[in-house]
Formats: sequence, C-alpha cells, structure tokens
Amino acid sequence: MNVVQLLVRAARTHGDRPALYHGASRLLDYRGLAARAAAVAGGLRGRGLLPGDRVALFMANCPEYLEAMYGAWWAGLVVVPINAKLHPREALFILEHARAGALFTSPELGAGLLPLLSETPAVRHVFETGTAGYRDLLGAVPGPPAARRPEDLAWLFYTSGTTGRPKGVMQTNRMLLAMTACYFSDVDPVDAGDAAVYAAPMSHGAGLYSLPHMAAAARHVVPESGGFDPAELVGLASGVGRLSMFAAPTMVKRLVGHVETADADPSGFKTIVYGGGPMYVEDIRRGLAVMGDRFVQIYGQGESPMTITALPRQQLADRGHPRWLARLASVGYAQSQVEMRVADEHGQPLPDGEIGEVQVRGDVVMAGYWRDPEASARALRGGWLWTGDVGALDAEGFLTLKDRSKDVIISGGSNIYPREIEEVLLAHPGVAEVAVVGAPDPEWGEEVVAFVVPRDGAAPDPAALDGLCLDRIARFKRPKRYRFVAALPKNHYGKVLKTELKAALAGGDHEPAPPKETT
Repeated sequence: MNVVQLLVRAARTHGDRPALYHGASRLLDYRGLAARAAAVAGGLRGRGLLPGDRVALFMANCPEYLEAMYGAWWAGLVVVPINAKLHPREALFILEHARAGALFTSPELGAGLLPLLSETPAVRHVFETGTAGYRDLLGAVPGPPAARRPEDLAWLFYTSGTTGRPKGVMQTNRMLLAMTACYFSDVDPVDAGDAAVYAAPMSHGAGLYSLPHMAAAARHVVPESGGFDPAELVGLASGVGRLSMFAAPTMVKRLVGHVETADADPSGFKTIVYGGGPMYVEDIRRGLAVMGDRFVQIYGQGESPMTITALPRQQLADRGHPRWLARLASVGYAQSQVEMRVADEHGQPLPDGEIGEVQVRGDVVMAGYWRDPEASARALRGGWLWTGDVGALDAEGFLTLKDRSKDVIISGGSNIYPREIEEVLLAHPGVAEVAVVGAPDPEWGEEVVAFVVPRDGAAPDPAALDGLCLDRIARFKRPKRYRFVAALPKNHYGKVLKTELKAALAGGDHEPAPPKETT
C-alpha cells in the first residue's frame, strides 16, 4: 500500500473539509490539496521519474512542503527530506548519496545549493517554489496514485551525522503506516477538528506526523514564520484552535517559559508531543504546572521513527501514583506495534532493573541503511534493531533511558550515566541547563565534569551543587569539576553536542564553541 492513500481517501470522503492553512489563513480543502499533489505527481512522471526514484526536499517549512511530499508519494517516488538548517555542502552530500533525480527547494535555500548542483549529475530536475517552473509543474495532467508494495521505500531519512557522515535510513510504506497506527493507539486520538501545526522541521518527526492527521482528515497549519515562535504559536492556538504539535524538549521549555511569562491562555493547545532528546523531570513538571495535561512523550529514532515507547498524558497526569516521579523520568512503555527489550552485549535479555542496550523489533523498524550493508549489519542483528541507547525496564514495563552507549562514563571500573547526574543538578534553582561528560583521568580512567549554564547569569556555589548530589546519588558519581558556561553547544535539532564539550576539555578551552541555531 502506498502511504498517499491516506490523502486519497480523505479527499474522496471529506473533500470539503479544510486541509491546509498558512498561519490562520485557510488555503486548501482536502479536494484541493489532493488535486495539487496529483498535479505534482503528473509533472514528475512527465519528466521521466519512475517509481522508486528519489526526490529530495530541501525546503523550510512552507505550505508547498506537503503538496511536494505527497505529490512525490502519489507518483510512487521516495521522499528524501533534508533539514533546512544544513549547510549547502551537507545537503549536496545527501543528494549525491541518495542519487536523487529531482529536488524541491525554496529561494532562500536554493541560492546556496543550486550553484553546487553541477557537481552531482544525478539531479536532473529542480523545482523552486514561487517560480514559473514550479507553477508549470502544478499545471501538469494528474494521474492515478502509483501502486506500491508495503516493503517499498517511501522516506529516506538521513541521520544527523554528529559522529561522521549521515546514514540514509530506509523507511518503507509498511513502517510509516505502522507508525500512523501507533499514533492513534499510543499517542493521541485525532478528529477532524484537530490541527497539526508544523513548528518543528517538517523534514523530521513533525512531517511524519502529518500522516495520522491526513488519515483523520484533520487540519494542517504551517506557521507564517515557517518555524518555532512561541508568541506566534500562542496566537494560532487562540485563532485556529485544537493545535497538536511535535516539539523537541528545548522547544517545549521555550514555549512553557513564554506562556508563563506572558500569562497566556494555553487552552487552544490540544497535544504537545515531545521527544528527540531528554526531557528532564523538573522541566516536564514545570510544563504540566503551567500548561496543564497536554503533554505526551515519545521515544524513537530514525531507525524506528517515533515508535519505540510512549508516555501518554494519562500517566503524566497521574500525580497521585506512588511512582509518578519515576514515570516522569522514564520514556514510557513499548508502543503497540513494537516488541522491546533491554539486552547485554551478547543480545541476551536482562532482568528488570538491569542496565543494557535497548533493542526493538517489529514493522516499525527500518529496512536498513541506504547503500551501507556494513552499517545495516551492525544495527540489525538477530532480528532486532540495536538502538545504541542504554536503559533499564521496571517491573511494569516502563523504560528509563540512561544515555547513549557512547556517552557512558567509566570511572574506576564503574559505569556512570550522565543523565542521572544532570537530573539532580537541574533541581538546583540556579541551574538553567547542564550537560555532564567524562574527561580522561590517569588514575580513574575518566572523571565526571559538569558544564553548567547558570540561571540569570549568577553561577551557583559548587559546594551547594556537591551537597545536592551527595544527598541524592552515590558519592563516586558526583562531578569532580564544574565548568560554568554561557550556553551549551547544540546541533540543528537542539541536542547537546557532548563531543564538543569533550573537545573543549581536551583542548583546555575555557568554554566550548557557542551553540548552533536550533530553530
């Protein structure tokens, strides 16, 4: 089955329903959105693109994103989403590696990338929004949706590549449809009155979450800013209503801070799904206090997109449960379309409470890495996806992540998990952000170093931080050094770049490099 059938069905059954908005302005109903996607498909076919060919989208969030994405699927093509925050050279690598035959872009991004396309002969056709060429594409003769098999590729997603070249995760129609089913059963029910707002990059989880909203013939809202602006979102929540959004934890913190400071009304937000990085207990407690029970947590990765675990709003709201705080610190339990376990280095399942690598199997797991059989073999072993994440299950099936396996600190032969220390330090009122890493130590192997961003610019007393740690965790886990910094370096998705923190320690720098733009 081709995932575009979700749009086909919505247009056929609910053609008059509002489908696409730019800000608060309604642009298209479902009949109109399907007609534009079908025209895009007709234009791509007319230019010689065949089912299975790759089509890249290097675009900021914009209304055209959905018609290009669903138009490519309508033609049976594989969508290659490229984060709009990438450098043109990084985007060029993805185009070359994916062997993309066509490219959709927007003027502000095309200006940097188009002069480089002579270096990659694979890209034969370029469609830039707002140009005559793009309008010509929309004037093409539409045709029926291409027939595709469940195992055929639909979405070729490139990992962030913080430790090397990004890898292309092969996501099939079956995977994306299983993810859609998981959304309805494990994350949030959707009805026609709901509105998915695309404040996070549509090239990632936010774009994939268009699928359940398409299946329900709900509304799709692209902010006029094309990105994340808390004040704009609050306005849309009031004007459009029933907003649902996917957000990284850094975005959630900013939104909650704005709502609290502005004393804004959060009632227009229906659901805020957060994931893509650790949400610390103190942060989600503040979010619940300020915005109410509107949050759902998911845990996934490109290799199992948005689908490993979920912590539903009912669990987040159950403040009377004796293990409420432990559940807030977890990422929830396995979603309904997956089987999950924690295993040792030999792939043997571990008892509840023991720490090991999180492994997953099911229809939500990738087919492998594009043109990389060696990496595929390392990640997919014995029928399981080895996620590289370290965690432990409790007796009720709730998974608590410790860290990525590469971030574990080994000091004096003991494993130390940075997130545990970070959670403690964030409970201090003078700490705004924190990241814990290991630094080489000749005696112990590694020592624990905490990079702390002070709240309001005043560094808290290290003795007070020590005391907090000694009250809550074992003495050997306490940081040996505190480095007070103005900001933490982050990648395009808001994740802290611990590799840069470690490099700063190795080089003796006073502070790591300044943070990269995250929205």
